[in-house]
Order: sequence, then C-alpha cells, then structure tokens
Amino acid sequence: MVSTSKTIVISGYYGFKNSGDEAVLKSILTALEQEGKEAGVVINPVVLSIDPEWTSAAYGVKSVHRMKLGEVRAAIKASDGLISGGGSLLQDATSPKTIPYYLGVLKIAQWLGKPTFIYAQGVGPVNRKLFHPMIRSIFRKCSYISVRDIQSGELLQSMGISKEAIHVVPDPVMGLPLAEAEAAHSPVSAMEEVNPAQIDNNPASELKETDVASVSSIEEDRSFEEPPLQSTRPNHTIAGVDSLPVIGISVRYWNPDRKELKAAAEGLRALAEQRAVHLRFLPFHQPDDLEASQFIANVLGDISRNGSKISFYLDEKQPQDMLREVSRCDLILGMRLHSLIYAANQCVPLLGISYDPKIDHFLKRLESRPVGTSELLDAEVLKHQLLHLLDEAEAWKAEHGEQIAVLKHEAALPARHIAQYLRHRG
Repeated sequence: MVSTSKTIVISGYYGFKNSGDEAVLKSILTALEQEGKEAGVVINPVVLSIDPEWTSAAYGVKSVHRMKLGEVRAAIKASDGLISGGGSLLQDATSPKTIPYYLGVLKIAQWLGKPTFIYAQGVGPVNRKLFHPMIRSIFRKCSYISVRDIQSGELLQSMGISKEAIHVVPDPVMGLPLAEAEAAHSPVSAMEEVNPAQIDNNPASELKETDVASVSSIEEDRSFEEPPLQSTRPNHTIAGVDSLPVIGISVRYWNPDRKELKAAAEGLRALAEQRAVHLRFLPFHQPDDLEASQFIANVLGDISRNGSKISFYLDEKQPQDMLREVSRCDLILGMRLHSLIYAANQCVPLLGISYDPKIDHFLKRLESRPVGTSELLDAEVLKHQLLHLLDEAEAWKAEHGEQIAVLKHEAALPARHIAQYLRHRG
C-alpha cells in the first residue's frame, strides 16, 4: 500500500501540563499514528497549545500557540482537517469563555472548507441555553462526532443533533499503552516516605522526589508485553520485608471548606489505624493537586505507629509516567477523572469521589458508583470500601476485566475513522 501524507490540526486543552489532558493528547497521537499506518496514511499532527515549545519537545510534533489567531488560522488553512478533542471542552461550568473558544476554532476550519472531527469529547454541562444553537449549527457540519459517554450523546441529541450522527466511544486514555521501555522491562522507581511538614517548607514548583529521604525501592521487574487485563503489580518486597498495599490517591480542591478532603483524610486515617498501608499521593495537576494532597497529609498527621507510610509522586515528565505509577498501586482512590481511567486502563481496582457528572458517567461504564461526592463523603463508608477492595481485588478484576478489555479495544475507533476518511480523500 502506497502511503499518503496528511496534516491534521488538534484542538484541546493542551500545553497546560495537566496530566489527564496531556494523556488524552498522547493517546490521540499514538492512536492516529497506529491507525494511520493501518490505513496507509502518514498523519502529521499540529497541536494547538498554550506552550507550543513544550508541546513540541514533549511529543515530537509541530505546535502553534492556541491563543494566536493568525497562527491558528494559518495552521488550519495548511492542513487537511481539524480534530477537536478529547476532554471536556464544551462545558461552561469552569468559564463562559470555554465553549466560544472551541466552537470558534471549529468554525474557522469549516469556513476554510476543512473537515472537522469531534474526538471522544465529554460534552456538558452546558447551563447557558444560548450555546445550544451554536453547538448545533457547528456540529451539524462536522464530518464525524464521537463522545466519551452516553450522557454527552443525549445532551447533543437534546440540542438537535441526530442520534445516528453520534458515536459513543471510550475516553482515548483507555487505549494509552505504557511507555515501550517499561512495557518491555522496567524496575519500579523508588517510593519516598514523606513527612508532610517537609513539603510545606518547599515551593511546589521546586520540590522533587529526590528532595525527600528514600525509604525503599522495589526490586522486581515487570513485563507489559500485552495490554494488561489484570493488574500489573506483582507481590514484591520493600527494603527486605513484605511490602505494604499501595493506595494511590488523586485529589483536587473543589469545595472552599475542604469538607470532602477532610472526610477523605478521616477515612484514610481510620484505614491506616486498622491496617498498615502505603498512601501514595498522585498529583495530576500541579501545583493545585499537590496542595490538596498536602492538605490531606497534614490532617492525617503521623500514621507510622501502625506501620503505615505516606509518599508523594512528584517526578512526572510525561503522561505515561503517571500511568506507570498507577499500575504499581493495589488500589486507586480518585477525584480526578483520569486517575480512574488510568486505573481502569491497568485493571487496578478503583474508588471514585464525584465532584462532576463526568466521574459518575465513567464509573457507570464500569457498572460502578462513586464512594461519595464532594458534597457528601462518609469517612466510615470510605474506610469499609477501601478495605473491601483491598481484600477482594482479584474478584474486582474478574468482574470488570471483560468491560475494560472492550473499552481498551474501542478507544482507537475515532482515530480509525479519521485515518480511513483521510485515506479515501487522498
């Protein structure tokens, strides 16, 4: 098959160094490359980013500044099409400016006669009704529409988009593989035990894992030659003794009074008093998530009396670093959507705390429910759910393994459609 070359511009929340959104971009780039090869198309991405130099260096792709209209227009004009997604782009919960920006980029492409593709987006909430006809008008002109959950599709239908035009697919990150070097043969990095007081004295932007005393390293290697349908974390030892169960924790600020973080801390403290555990904080968005993690660690205080430990992962350089860390946990407790998606990707048992409908929507795809919400989280219920998943991890994997395998397989469907579309246009 003779390959043809096509350029595609990708619009999303990129360059802000949010682990979840960067994982979405990495997943899309990986899927486009793989599906392009299958279709005989060399796809050259151009990413709209708030930090084009960083994005180009991180992913080895061309990038232009997302807020420089002239550069955006020129990139789209020179391209063969525009991808909008993934992530929660069309929502007005965080800002009334978000929807007009992403629709504006799509409209530029349509004015220039370029095909536009909606890639596994989470749509909503859209509380301002004035946006509904704008979304309807632009989406009706799109060549392909895919959303990451049924609820997003239903919202689009309520705006006047036909059901037949909407494809419900998994979040792209369900298809993200571990980095090749790790997939082949990679030891686990050291996990550091941290006194929360140490972190309080360090600016978040300057703190590194090497700034804290290392207590252990995991000696055994792991193989990731096939997409795992079971947790990749083996039984291993730390510092010559049986390792503690590792609970990965991804939290964020939401309520001003921090009541959900206080409840989470109470539940985790109760767990640590009943069973020795390793609480591994995984900040997905710096510095805010690190500060939220510090808040919980400070409320927890010293939990070493029963042999428990606290550590922070602070050395993420690219999305697959965090995916690797999640794969090494026995259980994930997450507020961030992509902490839960990472866990599902690696078949690690998970508990979600919902602050946004997107958490509920994802958990529903696994026939699960959140352990609590940002408004109502019971510490005792949290403790019991954590204990249950630690004790019944294998049963959880058996129950959800088939669902996860399907989601991983279907995550590439938007890239496959786009690659074939570009091939037939070529």
